[in-house]
Amino acid sequence: MKILWGSPLPPTRSGVSDYAVELLGELGSLAKVRVLEPPGWHRPDDWSLDETVELVPSETAPSSDEISLLHLGNNPHHRWLLDRLGQPRTVVVMHDLVLHHLLVEATAAEGDDEHFEKDLVFAHGTAGRALARARRAGLTGARDPFLFPARAAYLEHAVGVIVHSRWAQRILTAERPQIPIAKVGLPAADPGIVDRGEQRRHLGVPADEVLLMHLGFLSPEKGLADVVTGVAAAVRAGVPARLMLVGEGGGLDDLLTAAARAGIGDRVGTTGWLPPSEFLRIPSAADVGVVLRTPSAGETSAAAVRFLACGTPVAVGGTSQFLEWPETAAPRITPGPPAPAEIARVLAEAAAGGAGWDERRRAARAAYEKDHRPADTARQMIEFLATL
Repeated sequence: MKILWGSPLPPTRSGVSDYAVELLGELGSLAKVRVLEPPGWHRPDDWSLDETVELVPSETAPSSDEISLLHLGNNPHHRWLLDRLGQPRTVVVMHDLVLHHLLVEATAAEGDDEHFEKDLVFAHGTAGRALARARRAGLTGARDPFLFPARAAYLEHAVGVIVHSRWAQRILTAERPQIPIAKVGLPAADPGIVDRGEQRRHLGVPADEVLLMHLGFLSPEKGLADVVTGVAAAVRAGVPARLMLVGEGGGLDDLLTAAARAGIGDRVGTTGWLPPSEFLRIPSAADVGVVLRTPSAGETSAAAVRFLACGTPVAVGGTSQFLEWPETAAPRITPGPPAPAEIARVLAEAAAGGAGWDERRRAARAAYEKDHRPADTARQMIEFLATL
């Protein structure tokens, strides 16, 4: 099998870039894979692509016997791939079910309101036209992207689609029944055996404290206000809790200010962006991870998978695709007003430890091994492509 792969690559700080690095070597052992260099891309000094795959210029066309495997996410890093969607034998990997932000960046943000309206009409009919015209009049709402995900505009010519959750598979199968759609686990590199105590010492976390960790890009949509409130509630209840924010993003100063006002300013730490070698292992330092996203763009959280890979239970927002992980590995947090209290409850449970928490750790690692090893997901991907 021959595959022409298109996605963001390092040094782009994107979850899909990490995904590419961790999957391409396994995929290259099963097929002949060429990888498109993104426009203007320069290979990082500290990164080399697996020798089983070949880098080719961004303008390279697929050969007559090659499948184009194009990766779409809800951000402008994927914009350069849109012109390729009409090519024959194109399979789309949907990393998000909401692609509204991508559509805006490719059209309206560049002044191309006509194209923006055309694609919204294709995806959402007369309601899409009304939304596009409202935007031109300066009327937008925070929930617009989630109510009008615009994904249909990018699947018109696809011969197949790959998603990372059964929930996403059900949604797309109902919308596009004529297109074969496969669920393939979201892969993440195996960190191997990690010394948890060493990771905690590296972060300066005492052994007798309960560490809650948030991993990845920081944004208000990830429920960080609820996380801070939950940690503060746990501390007031006598739980020796601490919060560590691993990653970068906007609003960090406001978040730290909010933590100080809640009385836990000295219990919130940050690491900034970490290189991959550290990023893979740092989740093992946590007693519990946290991944909240309201509203969700339909993504399967790579951050959650990295916690599971380290055998760290991860508290997740109790909706949609996040419910597919076993509750023992991924305790649920109800979105909305109950979230802070439920975060405090999970922290109290972690502080109590014992056999119950040991069981959660084993369940977390088992959930990773079941669905998220790169070698397994590469094989699943090849098996699906073979059916096409």
